[in-house]
Amino acid sequence: MLHAMSTTPEPAAERSADEVNEEIRALWARSGGTLTTEERQVYQTLVLEWAVASSPQSTKAA
Repeated sequence: MLHAMSTTPEPAAERSADEVNEEIRALWARSGGTLTTEERQVYQTLVLEWAVASSPQSTKAA
């Protein structure tokens, strides 16, 4: 599921790094390996969201 484009990533609490990574992979699969300008913007937003979600500060203690 793609979210509407925004300039800031969603809070990491909403989606895990794995979920965001899955969306990144799906975006690349749908694009056939070449991203349009719009897809590149989505990709950049997703990468930022993934980085926030995968940072040590965002992981929950087990």
